[in-house]
Amino acid sequence: MKPLWRLNKYLLKYKGLILLGILFTVISNIFVIIPAQLVRLAIDYVVESFSIYKPMDQGGMGDAAQEIFLKFVVVFGILILVMALLRGIFLFFIRQTLIIMSRKVEYDMKNDIFEHYQNLPLSFYRNNSTGDLMARITEDVSRVRMYLGPAIMYGLNLLILFPLVISYMISVNPTLTLYSLLPLPVLSLSIYYVNNMINERSEKIQRSLSGLSTFVQEAFSGIRVLKAFVRESDSVNDFATASEDYKVKSIRLTRVNALFFPLIMALVGVSTIITVYVGGMQVIRGEIGYGVIAEFILYVNMLTWPVTSLGWVTSIVQRAAASQTRINEFMDVKNDIVSTAQNFEEINGTVEMKDLTFIYPDSGIKALDHVSFKIEEGKTLGIIGTTGSGKSTIANLLMRMYDPTEGQIAIDGKPIDYYNISDLRRQIGYVPQDVFLFSDSIGNNIAFGLDKADQEKIEQAAKDADVYQNIVDFPKGFQTMLGERGITLSGGQKQRVSIARAIAKEPKILILDDCLSAVDTKTENVILTALKNIMQDRTSIIISHRVSSAKLADQIIVLDDGKVIERGNHGSLMNQKGVYAELYEKQTQSGESVDS
Repeated sequence: MKPLWRLNKYLLKYKGLILLGILFTVISNIFVIIPAQLVRLAIDYVVESFSIYKPMDQGGMGDAAQEIFLKFVVVFGILILVMALLRGIFLFFIRQTLIIMSRKVEYDMKNDIFEHYQNLPLSFYRNNSTGDLMARITEDVSRVRMYLGPAIMYGLNLLILFPLVISYMISVNPTLTLYSLLPLPVLSLSIYYVNNMINERSEKIQRSLSGLSTFVQEAFSGIRVLKAFVRESDSVNDFATASEDYKVKSIRLTRVNALFFPLIMALVGVSTIITVYVGGMQVIRGEIGYGVIAEFILYVNMLTWPVTSLGWVTSIVQRAAASQTRINEFMDVKNDIVSTAQNFEEINGTVEMKDLTFIYPDSGIKALDHVSFKIEEGKTLGIIGTTGSGKSTIANLLMRMYDPTEGQIAIDGKPIDYYNISDLRRQIGYVPQDVFLFSDSIGNNIAFGLDKADQEKIEQAAKDADVYQNIVDFPKGFQTMLGERGITLSGGQKQRVSIARAIAKEPKILILDDCLSAVDTKTENVILTALKNIMQDRTSIIISHRVSSAKLADQIIVLDDGKVIERGNHGSLMNQKGVYAELYEKQTQSGESVDS
């Protein structure tokens, strides 16, 4: 239960609903017990009335006596019906308090977990899969909700009903109480073990179904590859194997489920037989009336579900504790990227890296090795290098996705950790190498970084990124809805929309992380020409493996294996006849570049 203590803050928040739920449970159970007592009184009344009726009938007063007896029986019937209706009303109130409380807690938990996820650093997402993150905020929270709702509801019902019924049964007849309840502990233990078997097999089925779903999703997503390599028959055979595994596990679960209700009915039947037998012997001896037997049979049936639910509730609590442990695991992860100041401060754009070294904490790879450079406000820096040279790492460090292992980053002469992280990122326009667009309209994607959508800014940003004409050619223009990850657009169009999104927020620092790799050289030149105006009086960093993208920069650094091996402008680097000049010659010859 220790992992579930974390939920106490939510239970305290909704203590009013819990207290009402307890009150309604007590009242509901009172209306359960009263009908059983009415049945006993009614049966005893009928039996006694029958012994009185015979001599009255012989004396000619049978019809009058029968009418009186029937009136009393009708009154008993109406009272039992009223009790049943009142119990139903309070059962409704129980669900309206305890189950709604669990839904409110579920809502709060999902919001808290999602907010916590949003505040965690990028390293957290590199170490954990998206599927695992999704499972903890959906399936695990749902299992915890089962503990907060049904488990608490049925647990309370058991804790309240059991003492009420047992104490009353003992007050009526202790001996009959003992015999009638003998099978109930066996029933509870049996249900517990059967439930564990059901849960264990259900888990296996879920894993099997997950594997089956993944296989189908990959087969449909990669259908072109399957057809191109003529592997359809192999795919069908693999699916049949996975499906067979799912079928076998489902049948095993069905066999265990088949034990559930027969087991309950058998043990309830045994309890009823014992009650009738022992009660019958006491009736013969004149110790009790006929109505007591009927009353005790009703009590046994009343206690059957609470006792049965004990095993089920125990199982729910175990699963909830396991799920809460998984949730706590991520909730205990702290964001180590913090700011020394929290006040908003507008930046001008002077960026300096001093002797910067960075090692990725998850992989241990040294991405940058004593890198130093400075960009004055309003100037442009080009960063050139091959794949894995550490170019994108510089962008991540400037965005404070990570903190450097050694060295310092300064903006306007102040350490980067001086600035509030959110305020800093609001003033940086970032175009990532791996373009991500949301399943929303093109206009909303471009306006993503704006506090308030401004159509004029959206259109101007689209023009500057050379994607305006493509957008207006769509039937719905800027209202065109994009598919998952922007699948509606071509690779080049996605990159240009991503550029428009970055420049629409009018950032003080603009970072272009190899964002022109999916466009041809002609479009690249058009975009760069348009960006000249955008980059005017704005600090810009152009990261690329293409020399043509960075040659217009005021300063260029060449990275290799995390180290700066050359620096200067395009002309000086060409005169050095080093790595930069060699890259330029190769790319020019292969057609990647245009005139210098």
